[in-house]
Amino acid sequence: MRMTRLPGIHHDANCVVVAGEGSSLVVDAGTSWYQQLQVERILGVLDDGLSPEHLLLTSRRFPFAGGAAYLVEQWPEVTTWVGSDGVSALETGDFFSTWANRYDSDMPPVRAQAIADGDVIALGDGGVQALALPGHAPEAMGYLVDDRSIAVVGGVLPRADLPARLDLPGASLLDHRSSLVRLRELHLEAVVPMRGPAIRGRAHVAEVLDRHIAHVVGMLDDEGRRPRGWPRPAPSALWMTPLSPWPLEEHESEKR
Repeated sequence: MRMTRLPGIHHDANCVVVAGEGSSLVVDAGTSWYQQLQVERILGVLDDGLSPEHLLLTSRRFPFAGGAAYLVEQWPEVTTWVGSDGVSALETGDFFSTWANRYDSDMPPVRAQAIADGDVIALGDGGVQALALPGHAPEAMGYLVDDRSIAVVGGVLPRADLPARLDLPGASLLDHRSSLVRLRELHLEAVVPMRGPAIRGRAHVAEVLDRHIAHVVGMLDDEGRRPRGWPRPAPSALWMTPLSPWPLEEHESEKR
């Protein structure tokens, strides 16, 4: 199998194309703002005549799913998959829980099917396994390319140095911690976050996840408050912006 990361444009999340022998899938569609360009980029990395058969969404949020309806219009045979808690929001075009309202955008509705933890999408010479990673969204999923030890994890890890924002509709600090711990226990060789390049190397992946876990533990100890001095996230942001450098002890002695 061949994996290609298409870097997110502006507010778009990373889009990942996984091509197998004669079949392919796409993980995350991006917003509806660059949907035409997204289709051209996806076609550009596929073999001639090949189109994706599956669209796997890591969550309902607009930066991941806003362009899903357009992609399905271009490829009517595509099946769109999302965690069960996100199906209704996508099919009704709910612009509140998808966060589309924060972008002054509508949320184009798309038919979706529920994917569950452990489900595998076969691609002929391999498969992609769904991993339930709730926390930043109740339906959040990651997708593991098992023979490559690589996971596309979406908003659970916005970027190596950007922890997830957890005051969104349906978010849970406790679930988010459990999801980060689950990823840590997989001993992955690489992780594709929401934004930016893949995090590569087993030791580096572990270091990044340890930092994010420690941050969430600190927030739990501090009754869910963001660390003192950290700026309030922008209305559209799905991440928090740490002070630089980002210390693991940011919550210590900063109780309010």
